[in-house]
Amino acid sequence: MDRIYLNELFDYYGSLLTLKEQNIFIEHYEEDLSLQEIADNLQVSKSAVGKTLKIVENKLNDYESKLHLKENKDKINKLLEKINDKKLIDEIKALI
Repeated sequence: MDRIYLNELFDYYGSLLTLKEQNIFIEHYEEDLSLQEIADNLQVSKSAVGKTLKIVENKLNDYESKLHLKENKDKINKLLEKINDKKLIDEIKALI
């Protein structure tokens, strides 16, 4: 799965995850730790970390499929590209 896309979804929906899921996601996708490094830090198995990451990826994708926050923001940004009023664009972007 695309790391950039998952990080964007995490920005929207990360707070809906458990604290453990959030920490594992951050350590892997933002701090670039390996599964083994995370497992060692948490004193769990590497497979447990991998399973948790898969669960998190599925949750993030499920939230997006239901709520469409990222998709809608992307659509709004495309529409904003057609507006010539920079001040208006900045005001709208501050709201999204």
